[in-house]
Amino acid sequence: MMGDISLLNYVILTRFMKRVYFKDLGVVDYDTAWQLQEDVLKKGLAIKSKKFKDEPLTAEDIIHNYLFFCEHPHVYTLGKSGHMENLLVNDARLKELNVSFYKTNRGGDITYHGPGQIVGYPVLDLEQFFTDLGKYMRFLEEVVIKAISTFGITAGRLEGSTGVWLDPENPQKARKICAMGVRCSRWITMHGFALNVNTDLSFFGHIVPCGITDKAVTSMQKELGAAVDEELVKEELKKAFCDVFNAEILPAKDGLYAINT
Repeated sequence: MMGDISLLNYVILTRFMKRVYFKDLGVVDYDTAWQLQEDVLKKGLAIKSKKFKDEPLTAEDIIHNYLFFCEHPHVYTLGKSGHMENLLVNDARLKELNVSFYKTNRGGDITYHGPGQIVGYPVLDLEQFFTDLGKYMRFLEEVVIKAISTFGITAGRLEGSTGVWLDPENPQKARKICAMGVRCSRWITMHGFALNVNTDLSFFGHIVPCGITDKAVTSMQKELGAAVDEELVKEELKKAFCDVFNAEILPAKDGLYAINT
C-alpha cells in the first residue's frame, strides 16, 4: 500500500513538472548563441500570435522551454540600459586583448564573458511557470546560490542589485560571483546568468562591471583557492534548476526548432 501511495505521489508530482530541454553548446561565439536564442524566442512568439488570433494550431505549435549552457571566447556585452563609459578601453585595446564587444537587448549594464565561466541561457515561456519577472530573477539567483553551496560557498543577494553575491551584508567585502541580465518578450525569456568558475578576473579590470564602481568581482576558483571541475558545477546547476523551477530536464533533440548547433 505504501508503495502505491509513493507511486501516486510521484505521478502527481511529475504531472505538474515543466519540461525543459537542455543542451550544452560548448565553446561558442556570443553572436551564435544570441541568434539561437532569438530563433527559439521568435518561434514561441509566432505560436502565441496564432493563439491570440484564434488561428488553427497544429501538433507542432507547442512552445518548448530550453536551458542552454555554453562558454564564450573573450567578449564584453553591454545591456540596453548600460553606459558606454563603463567600457574602459578603446577599439585598439580590445583588439590587443582579443576581446569582442556587443551591444545587446538584455537588461543590465556591461559584463564580461570568457573561458572558465559557465553561461546559462534559459529560454522559457513564463506563462507555463508564473508571470512575474522579478520572481524569475530571484529564482535564477536561487539556482546559482543552491548550486555553489554544494562546493562550500555561501552566497546571497545584495539589496538593490541583481546577481549572486558573497558577503552581501558587508559593504567592504561584498563581491559578485554571478552576473545576470535577461530579456522578456510576451513572457518568453532569453539571456540569463554568467557564473565565474575558473574565470580570469583580470578582464573585469577593463570595464566597470554591471556599472557598479565600489564592489569587487570574484570566482569559485578564487574563493576556494583551487580550480573547480566545471562539469561538476554544470551538474549542480541543472539539479538546482530542476528543484527551484520544479522542472524536468530532458536532452534537447537535434532538429527541434532547428537546434543542431
